[in-house]
Amino acid sequence: MTGWFHPALLLRLMWRVILSDLFGQYADRRLIVAALDTVPPEDLVARAQQFLPGKDNEQLWTLDPDDQGAVWIDFVADLGDGFDATYAIASLLAQETLSVDGHSLKRGQMLFMGGDEVYPRAAPETYQKQLRDPYEWAFPDPNQRLIKGPPVFALPGNHDWYDGLVIFLSLFCRKDHMHLGGWRTHQRRSYFAVQLTDNWWLWAIDAQLDDDVDQPQKEYFIEIAKAMPPNAKIILCGPEPGWLYTGQAGNRALSVMSYIGWIALNQKKGLTVSLVLSGDTHHYSRYVADDGNTQFVTSGGGGAFLHPTHQVEASVDLDRKADGYTWLNNQIKKLALGSDGQGREAVYPSKAESLSMLAGNFGFAAYNPAFAMVLGSLYWLVALAGSFLPVDIYYIAPALFFAGFWGYTRKQEGGGVKIWLVSAVNALAHCLGVLLTADIVSWFNGRFADLGAWPRLSFWLYGAEMTVVGGLIAGTLFGVYLYVTSRWLNMNHNDAFSSMRRDSHRHFLRLRIQDDKVTVFPVGLTKIPRRDEWRVNAANLGTPSPTYVPEPGLAPHLIEQPFSVH
Repeated sequence: MTGWFHPALLLRLMWRVILSDLFGQYADRRLIVAALDTVPPEDLVARAQQFLPGKDNEQLWTLDPDDQGAVWIDFVADLGDGFDATYAIASLLAQETLSVDGHSLKRGQMLFMGGDEVYPRAAPETYQKQLRDPYEWAFPDPNQRLIKGPPVFALPGNHDWYDGLVIFLSLFCRKDHMHLGGWRTHQRRSYFAVQLTDNWWLWAIDAQLDDDVDQPQKEYFIEIAKAMPPNAKIILCGPEPGWLYTGQAGNRALSVMSYIGWIALNQKKGLTVSLVLSGDTHHYSRYVADDGNTQFVTSGGGGAFLHPTHQVEASVDLDRKADGYTWLNNQIKKLALGSDGQGREAVYPSKAESLSMLAGNFGFAAYNPAFAMVLGSLYWLVALAGSFLPVDIYYIAPALFFAGFWGYTRKQEGGGVKIWLVSAVNALAHCLGVLLTADIVSWFNGRFADLGAWPRLSFWLYGAEMTVVGGLIAGTLFGVYLYVTSRWLNMNHNDAFSSMRRDSHRHFLRLRIQDDKVTVFPVGLTKIPRRDEWRVNAANLGTPSPTYVPEPGLAPHLIEQPFSVH
């Protein structure tokens, strides 16, 4: 799994974010792709309908209903972080039939990826090792010369956008149909609409890095909405679960999805948005709207590090026009966290499990030794400055630590009095950490390593000791900070779990569409096989079966009982 607190990675990501912020709006490749894709509206609609039975698509995969008249599709998001978790989920997706808790679930006739197909940055090697390899090994291509195969469509997430969407477009939006194992790409743009049955469509939105929908994308969905039959139903997919982010000042993820949904409703044809899906947050949670039908589901369990659930609110207020939060012109005003009717909330992992895992931050220095050593080197520099400025250091050190933590926390969580106070307490704690480290090192050297006769050697030894001991103390203090703020102050949830790089509690959604109803089966996989538990598949003798299988085998289960929307 990616070491998110490794200093070299942090610097690379910071540079990518700066470049994306500076130049993203001036080089929006969505506009370039749309300008090159100059086809009439009827062709855009034809692409969306090309997989329906009876269309002129003999060379393509068709969404033929099963013997009960149902069509199956899969949704997975936040894929490529570590290989083992990504490959385990890909292996489940690839199985022709999956037996889970008494249900026989057929492989999706289409696969939809909901964003962040690679981590931590968009690069050729990450797309190869963290996306293509696991999916191609899980579902080896049975017909390498044919276009015919289950289609795969993908939304870009923020990590896909960090190179300006260059590699994503070259893989997923190509005319020659990339073979992702047995799956085939078909999209021409980073956003798309697909007709799944006579009644159901799926719309997927690309909001770039700035929660923004470009004009060609708006026009695209307007044309799709015009061509849809009356009373059609929409599964709406976005790159971020805006309903979870309404506490973040200025976040526009919800308004972007609502705007695209309103394009459909504004056609006055009885179109409805009954199911809203997103990844980005790496847990499973489900909210039920106050209309009693619409469901908002976050499912980012395709392989990336686990996110917590203990902070998930019991309800979300969407009637907040003053804050910029509404849904479809106030058609839905409140969301309630789903449950099974027996007190078990629709979250995965459970809130109790999430809190239990959060305690792993007390071992922050062990999980992230390089970052801890950077903090330790700062301790040494502060102590060194104190030897030259024995009085001034008592206000210089707190000011420096406060500025650092305030800038970090403000970037992560926004401003406010709470952020100021947390930063001040953190600064004081680390000032005391420097004093404690200096006392420990001085006591040890005075008792066991008196090198007064060798001042240069003594200087470097003191620096090494301050860095190591200070790293352990500073890393532990930083882990305590993440634990306290995530558990009690509703802050730093992302960092508190990315620091531990947990690969458990992976999941995806399998959808069964029949007539006016979509039934969602949330498939979970709590334990991921270790690297040494994978074996070369002895049964893979020229047949399209997985390249590697685990011993013992995978044990998928339903996160909660299937739920339906109409």
